[in-house]
Amino acid sequence: MARLVAGVDSSTQSCKIVIRDAETGALVRSGSAKHPDGTSVHPKFWWAAYQEAVAQAGGLDDVEAIAVGGQQHGLVALDADGEVIRDALLWNDTRSAGAALDLIRELGELRGRDGSTAYAEEIGVVPVASFTATKLRWLRDNEPENMARVAAVALPHDWLMWQIIGAGGEPGAARDLSALVTDRSDASGTAYFNSVTGEYDRVLFELAAGEGTFERITLPRVLAPSESAGITPWGALVGPGAGDNAGAALGLGASAGDIVLSVGTSGVVTAVSATQVADVTGNVAGFASATGDFLPLVCTINASRILDVACRILGVTYDDLAELALSAQPGAGGLVLVPYFEGERTPNRPDATGTLHGMTLENTTPANIARAAVEALCCSLADGIDALRELGVAVERLLLIGGGAQSPATRAIAPAVFGLPVTVPAAGEYVADGAARQAAWTLLGGDTPPSWPLAGVEVFEAEPAPIIREQYAAVRHLV
Repeated sequence: MARLVAGVDSSTQSCKIVIRDAETGALVRSGSAKHPDGTSVHPKFWWAAYQEAVAQAGGLDDVEAIAVGGQQHGLVALDADGEVIRDALLWNDTRSAGAALDLIRELGELRGRDGSTAYAEEIGVVPVASFTATKLRWLRDNEPENMARVAAVALPHDWLMWQIIGAGGEPGAARDLSALVTDRSDASGTAYFNSVTGEYDRVLFELAAGEGTFERITLPRVLAPSESAGITPWGALVGPGAGDNAGAALGLGASAGDIVLSVGTSGVVTAVSATQVADVTGNVAGFASATGDFLPLVCTINASRILDVACRILGVTYDDLAELALSAQPGAGGLVLVPYFEGERTPNRPDATGTLHGMTLENTTPANIARAAVEALCCSLADGIDALRELGVAVERLLLIGGGAQSPATRAIAPAVFGLPVTVPAAGEYVADGAARQAAWTLLGGDTPPSWPLAGVEVFEAEPAPIIREQYAAVRHLV
């Protein structure tokens, strides 16, 4: 009889759950539920969506292990009773951009050198508005009455695991803050955790939260890659979980030389590396992986929503948009979209807006507008690939996943922009799959996760079209 494991993807937009055979990875059943829109959300909605997704998947009574992959960076502030103090500030909430600059400046003053360099060399990341430390500093500066109540700080995946284990309790029940746990991949996105030493950095935490808070505030215990976080009320092991990008890399079986390009709400360019990177520009974050390695990563706020905007402007479906884009020539007749619709994280321009450049009477056609949107998406990812190369990261195979990867236009245009073939696995829930694979690792033991096959792989190739990136590079700073 098959031994079953479950993997959860608690993302910005939804909760998805897959139930798989622990040894073979075969999918048995699945479920999903929506999360509310917005950049700040009460965690109770994540719990409600998780319960709905579990019900849709037929329950978990026969599942022997479970793990959670979650959206990174979000700030869940808890009081001494384990109650959520305010809506969680999510990774795409840019109100803490000023706080990021304050942290960099203050560390520079403390170290007597450039603050960005100090952050990069000490923990591998430079704070931007996405990171937890900046949101904690924003809370301290803007809501001091709430900051004074903070007894524990958790990430979204930490909080959801706490609920699944049962330590979070029901309203009015006892809540054990000491039972909060996380993993090094998610902790590495806080900007106060050192993924080389595996420890929280007191100085960096107190720059964000204030002097003396490191002793007062509970931070989740950091688990080893296959260590159990606890036992659920129905008796299943709980794996340590992971940040969503680390979960996706694990679900894909990515290894050194692989670059994972994920086109979802955000655009993510991820590599697997045996060593930490230090990028003083902050464009590449030196995160940790879910397996004990490192995960150099570039993230953009704008990704699949670029295609959403183009569909809305043109009044077409996604299929229509792809057909239009593929009917236009590379370079879209000189039309170039800089797609910073929600500000941008990489490059770090939180107040930027989207801009359409090079419009003439001749080139402002639906086909060129559609093409410009897809090329903008691909160019922003290509900039991320270049940033990894500049740090010496090997780029051998490109894996394209996410909702935006399902567009025929993205698949056809991406290799022309990147100048390399693009490998597209079958559409899947790779964050949830990675969490399930980790759950299987926790259940079955061993030095490495179980080997699961990657299904439905297609490889797309195209003649390089340098004009696309040349045009984009000439205007991307004009925002």
